Amino acid sequence: MPLIESEEHKALREAVASFARNHPRTTTGTDNRHFWQEAAKLGYIGVNLPEAYGGGGGGITELSLVLEEMGAAGNPLLMMIVSPAICGTVISRFGTEAQKREWLPALADGSRLMAFGITEPDAGSNSHRITTTARRDGGDWLLTGRKVFVSGVDIADATLIVGRTEDARTGKLKPCLFIVPRDAEGFQRRPIDMELTSVEKQFELVLDDVRLPADALVGDEDAGLLQLFAGLNPERIMTAAFAIGMGRHALARAVEYARERIVWKVPIGAHQAIAHPLAQAHIELETARLMMQKAAHLCDAGDDIGAGEAANMAKYAAGEACVKAVDQAVHTLGGNGLTREYGLAPLITAARVSRIAPVSREMILNYVSHQTLGLPKSY
Repeated sequence: MPLIESEEHKALREAVASFARNHPRTTTGTDNRHFWQEAAKLGYIGVNLPEAYGGGGGGITELSLVLEEMGAAGNPLLMMIVSPAICGTVISRFGTEAQKREWLPALADGSRLMAFGITEPDAGSNSHRITTTARRDGGDWLLTGRKVFVSGVDIADATLIVGRTEDARTGKLKPCLFIVPRDAEGFQRRPIDMELTSVEKQFELVLDDVRLPADALVGDEDAGLLQLFAGLNPERIMTAAFAIGMGRHALARAVEYARERIVWKVPIGAHQAIAHPLAQAHIELETARLMMQKAAHLCDAGDDIGAGEAANMAKYAAGEACVKAVDQAVHTLGGNGLTREYGLAPLITAARVSRIAPVSREMILNYVSHQTLGLPKSY
């Protein structure tokens, strides 16, 4: 793993940062599809997808870099975590040739989006309790179940749904992935009323015997968790990028304010009570970025097990660093930190999402204590 970023990556950072800074900031209720399409034209949205299918031929390393810089400029695109990272990766690795031809060029050029549905009302973090099931009916599949907290279903052309099918050898249920078109009969969505400032809305899904053709199944029916985790590692890495970008944006606003705000003859940033917490926030964001880069490198190298550990650690570190950076930024501005003018207040809620989703920090600590440290499970 290179410890120093390449000149190519530095140039990509600068280009994305300039592009995102010069685009109007997206706010609640703002349609950011124009920004998405412009980013796609420049090759940013599909930078991780194979060149043979219209992508940039890079990996999660490049895609996470793009999202981080967009976030640092105050213009993050949440659906980058879902459409090119999770869904694009899964289809690239496990999709049929027909699925790759149909979806990858469209995901890369921004003309189509895909959502991802895994979380269920009664399953929470326990993916083994997923009750959405797929059963064969002639040459088709019938998909039945519920999903919650699914981002961007209203703007997505299809949703990659995690269901379970019965293993003919053992009789046990195993996870499988299905592409469900947004207009499929029996596929219903209901918006969830969130106390969160975000362009992308959250939805509850109901799948009532949704009939799908045989080719809606992505990959091998018997691959199970392998295919699922191929999408979850990029999800965690990209969530880390989202959090780091958000933290950097908040920190930059606070530093600018601390340089200019004069109360006792000198800028408030001259006082260590202001300067040191901001410096600590910067250190923790940079440390989280290093772990994110390690996770992305392992993911792109095909080391799913190593990437799983690093991706979880990166997501944990980035979530903690983001919350601390946002909190300190708001505190630095005092009352101004809660005004609409400075735009930091909405980040208070948004930053906490990086601690909760797509997996809570407590489940990450469980993962590290069990998988890395070898400690016994309590569940």
